[in-house]
Amino acid sequence: MKETTEDTLFMGEALKEAKKALKKGEVPIGAVLVVDGKVVARGHNERELKHDPSAHAELTAIRKASKRLGSWRLTGSTLYVTLEPCLMCMGAIVLARIERLVFGAFDPKAGAVGSLYDISKDKRLNHRVVVASGVLGEEAGRLLKDFFSNLRAEKRAKKTGGRR
Repeated sequence: MKETTEDTLFMGEALKEAKKALKKGEVPIGAVLVVDGKVVARGHNERELKHDPSAHAELTAIRKASKRLGSWRLTGSTLYVTLEPCLMCMGAIVLARIERLVFGAFDPKAGAVGSLYDISKDKRLNHRVVVASGVLGEEAGRLLKDFFSNLRAEKRAKKTGGRR
């Protein structure tokens, strides 16, 4: 599915969430869940902060949206996330009956929407998700690349005592 102007706007909101994660020292991934053109929930990675392997941006946004809307069924919603979701998150997206998924950068190491798997098109599942990919993908990808580059540089500096 083709991206829309609205997709770019809401992906910008997801990028704001990713930057919140970055400020906390987390991998900079953000998500927003939208219903009827309004953001109903936001989330960003908090795995390190919460010591929780499931504290992904997508799951945080899905949990908040379900609580706010009073239902685990998020039919008619669109989830915007800065990075292609992993298997765990795609499972939650399908089970929550999210109608559309819009993501930024592809994840060649863990992506489950085309990179390693494509859960969104699996006909064996009882729900399929309409997908738009690559929305503000360069910006989302750059944020991640810079984060990991800085992390590697910090580790090298610790190893060498700050010497090059």
